[in-house]
Amino acid sequence: MAKPVGSSFTSLVVEGGHRLEGRIDVGGNKNAALPLLAACLLTDGACVLTNVPRIKDVQVMSDLLRGLGAVIEGEGTATLRVDGAGVTGDVPDRDLVGRLRGSVLLCGPLLARRGRVRLAPPGGDFPARRTLSAHLQALEAMGGRRLADRGGDFVLEAPDGLRPASLYLVEASVTGTETALLAAAAAPGVSEIRHAACEPHVAELCRFLTRMGAEVEGTGTSTLRVAGGGRLAGVEHRLGGDYIEAGSWAVAAAVTGGEIDVHGAAAGDLEPITSVLKRMAIDCEVDDDRLRLRPSRPEAVRQITTSPWPGFPSDMVSLICVLATQARGATLIHDWMYELRLFALEQLSGMSADLFLCDPHRMIVNGPAALTGRTLDSRDLRSGMALIAAALAAEGTSRIHPLETVERGYAQLVERLLALGARIHVEGR
Repeated sequence: MAKPVGSSFTSLVVEGGHRLEGRIDVGGNKNAALPLLAACLLTDGACVLTNVPRIKDVQVMSDLLRGLGAVIEGEGTATLRVDGAGVTGDVPDRDLVGRLRGSVLLCGPLLARRGRVRLAPPGGDFPARRTLSAHLQALEAMGGRRLADRGGDFVLEAPDGLRPASLYLVEASVTGTETALLAAAAAPGVSEIRHAACEPHVAELCRFLTRMGAEVEGTGTSTLRVAGGGRLAGVEHRLGGDYIEAGSWAVAAAVTGGEIDVHGAAAGDLEPITSVLKRMAIDCEVDDDRLRLRPSRPEAVRQITTSPWPGFPSDMVSLICVLATQARGATLIHDWMYELRLFALEQLSGMSADLFLCDPHRMIVNGPAALTGRTLDSRDLRSGMALIAAALAAEGTSRIHPLETVERGYAQLVERLLALGARIHVEGR
């Protein structure tokens, strides 16, 4: 993530070997906040979003909307009021786009509102590995015409407006499905999206669009039917809790032998994560919106494999790798989606972890290992949080940088770690 010229990244300094204990409340789902903000551009009415996570990715998306002409109130708080009536731009700021993968979600609303969009290559984690194939497929099927551009930007026009379509997505991409939904909500008629992603944040976007006035059938399934093209209204919506954040805090507590209550995430959303934690002999239970974790002695399991919802989420695989370093026995971890997550975790070897990288997608972890502190590079959001968890479990001092990478998805990270008993401080801020 780029910073202004003349500034420096900050480091989180962690004194390991101290238990995390206490209560923590998670914010709204990061992966729902970005498409919902994009959806606010589909209406001239004002939308109010509550329980919005106060994270850097949300700030970047808010800045993108403002640059296009939207008026946003409440920035820096958990309540945002977004008024898109004054949107006049169709070229999102390229520097901001380069910092946020979710900026691609602006394409559908801008084609609907302006008939044209020019988007620089989106950034974020793994930009070279995450293609825009599903997005372009959906937008072109719904009337977007892609124009050649020598600068590498994505330029699409829909001079006659968007049209409904029946399409089978080339992959069950989460943001690809969301792009298709946003375009379908603006296209007059009925669209059908097959091979759609089913993650909770996709379902939340379906509910949001329905409240705005679109008709969405099949929410939570791989086939979505959208009756769009009507006048969409501004609405108020409270975001559901972030189950990935909840799972992250649970693992951080587990590797320190801690005890924690995590509030705010739905039990059904947490089940793919808690099922793996229980297989690893972690004493945890979910009651309504509370995940309770008690001190445990982790046990290895034969294999953990990521898969689309409702399977084990790829966003948790880095943290589970760290938990496996503290489990008795050998665990094969297979993330078939993003190989760069496992490459980032090779740094654990320098902390005395016993692991073997079989190939870009598979890692064998032997435990338990007595981790030792060292300097670590947070190369992406989720592996950065995993390395912080490893530092909390290690003996000695670790430095994780840049801290800004992890703060993209975890609000008030330093303050919350301190409240749970971590011994940390920040350098360079």
